[in-house]
Amino acid sequence: MDTRNTSVPPHASSAVADGPRHPRANRRPRVRPPAAGPAGVVHDNVRHTTRFTVIGNHLAQHDALSLLAIGLGVHIQSLPPGARVDIKTLAHRFPEGATRIAAALRELEAYGYLRRVRERTPAGRIVTRTISCNQPAAPRHHTSTLPDLLRPPARSARTVDATDPDASHATPDTHPEPTRPTRPTPPARPARPAPRKKRPLPAVPQPGYPAPDLLQAATDLLTDLRVHDPRLLLSACDTAHLAPGVAAWLERDVPPAAVTHALISDLPPEGPRRPAALLAHRLTAKLPPPPPFHAPAAPPPVVHPLQTCDGCDRAFRSPEPGTHCAECRAAVPSAAAPLRDRSRTPHPDDL
Repeated sequence: MDTRNTSVPPHASSAVADGPRHPRANRRPRVRPPAAGPAGVVHDNVRHTTRFTVIGNHLAQHDALSLLAIGLGVHIQSLPPGARVDIKTLAHRFPEGATRIAAALRELEAYGYLRRVRERTPAGRIVTRTISCNQPAAPRHHTSTLPDLLRPPARSARTVDATDPDASHATPDTHPEPTRPTRPTPPARPARPAPRKKRPLPAVPQPGYPAPDLLQAATDLLTDLRVHDPRLLLSACDTAHLAPGVAAWLERDVPPAAVTHALISDLPPEGPRRPAALLAHRLTAKLPPPPPFHAPAAPPPVVHPLQTCDGCDRAFRSPEPGTHCAECRAAVPSAAAPLRDRSRTPHPDDL
């Protein structure tokens, strides 16, 4: 028993590659013996002093995010504030396509590393703000709590083992644990600005005698302006406001064609922002003076029709038939008396 058999091999021989294999040969992987040196990655670190970004292991070692999402999250956290991180910009920056980048952004948003907020600018436009979170509190689209990998490991107080031979020389850590900074609350979403009140139209001249026919002619003139320029399409309310101003022009003996030319000439190339306000300004600024005063002309003289004299059958002018001419009345005074009694006005021939 104490004699060593030198013919026995030191270990079992391996199976021949071409020979039959046991049915359970590949069910359990072989465990490699531990190497002599340290296994895995070896870090050759140099301390950064400039141009570096602190990235948490909860993102760099996330067990649910894809590699593209982790790398994209690291890239976004390293960007300065105000950098564009839309899909088009990222697709132009990296070789991945827009579809893969959009899927990675959705992953980061689902786990709280990105947050998109819609805001209204002072000019009234609605824009989308992308907020990058380096310490997400909870997933945005999940009701469950964060996985344990997302939470930073809690620092436990240093303990002293009584069985440790060096326990008598170990000193407990009396320094208090630094408190974790609380996550700042996001700024409140600005309230929607109240819609700006529309400024009233400028006042227009008023006619001296606003006759219905005059106002209707002014309304028809304003309605026809869109035929000359489609940009001068007016609403019913604006037309009613401007009609008295046009009536004041027509009342001053200005032809309708001249009024139309004064309103539509020399418009800005880009078009008026408020056509009604521009027309109201022109009606006031270009109002012509009233026409000059003309004294009323004397009425024309009255011309009586021709009548036939009953005495001499000659024609003469008289307001009534059956009378005598001036010569017959002078010759026969009795013939003129009844005429003077019947007529209240003197005969022209008697003057």
